[in-house]
Amino acid sequence: MLSTSRIKFIRSLQQKKVRKELGLFIAEGSKLVEEILLSDLDIERVYHTSSWVNKFMQKNVNSEQINPEEMNRISGLKTSTEVLAIVKRPESNYNLNNLKNSFFLALDDIQDPGNFGTIIRLAHWFGISTIICSNGTVDAYSPKVVQATMGAIVNVNIVYVDLVEAVKEINHQGIPLIGTFLNGKNIYTKQLPSNGVVVMGNEGKGIRPEIESCITTRITIPNFALNNVGSESLNVSMATAIVCSELKRRSI
Repeated sequence: MLSTSRIKFIRSLQQKKVRKELGLFIAEGSKLVEEILLSDLDIERVYHTSSWVNKFMQKNVNSEQINPEEMNRISGLKTSTEVLAIVKRPESNYNLNNLKNSFFLALDDIQDPGNFGTIIRLAHWFGISTIICSNGTVDAYSPKVVQATMGAIVNVNIVYVDLVEAVKEINHQGIPLIGTFLNGKNIYTKQLPSNGVVVMGNEGKGIRPEIESCITTRITIPNFALNNVGSESLNVSMATAIVCSELKRRSI
C-alpha cells in the first residue's frame, strides 16, 4: 500500500522544478513503459496494477503492485493506465563532430508539449539523433511531452543550452544552419546542404532575430492553398515533418 508521503512525492514530479532538482521524470502507459524497460534508461521504480502483464521486466527493476485506486491517485492522466514508471533523466550533451552527412534539430522556445513530443517522434523516425533546445523550450521530460513521444524519447538525445550562443558557435565552425521563414526560398527547389542544424522557431514568434542572423540557408514551405486564402502558416511540428522528409529524401 502506498503511503501518503509516497503519493505526494510521485505527484510532485508533475512539477518542472521538482523534476529538475531530483533528475527524475514520470512515464505512464504500457507502450511507453515497455519502451523504457527495453532502453538503457535507469528506472527508479515501476508501479503497476494486477492487470499489467510485465513481460518486459527482464532486468532487475524495483516494482510494486498497487490497486487501481492508488494508481488513480498517482496518475497525471485523466484516465489512469495500468503502469507508471519513475525514471532517471539521462545525462545529455552534443558533439558537432557527429554532423557529418547528418542533421540535428534546434528548437527556439517551442512551447506546446504536443508539438515538442511530435517533433521528438519525428526526429527518431527520420534518424536525427540530437535535438538542441533553447532554455525557454518546454521541458522534454514533462508528462505531456513524454506521453506525446510514444516512446521515442528513449532514442533521441535532448540538450538544453543558451541557443543564441550555441548557434553562434555552430556558425563560427562553418556548419550549415537551416531556418524556416515565410520569405525563405522554396524548399523543393532550393539547393540544400547535406548536413547541418535545422532551426525551428517558436509557434507564434518564429526564430529570434539574434538567431536568424546566423542562419545560412533560409527556406520556406510553399503554400498551395487555392487563392492563398485561410492558410497563413503551418503548425511547427507539421513544418518539421516536411523539412525532415525533404532533407532525408535528398540523401537517398
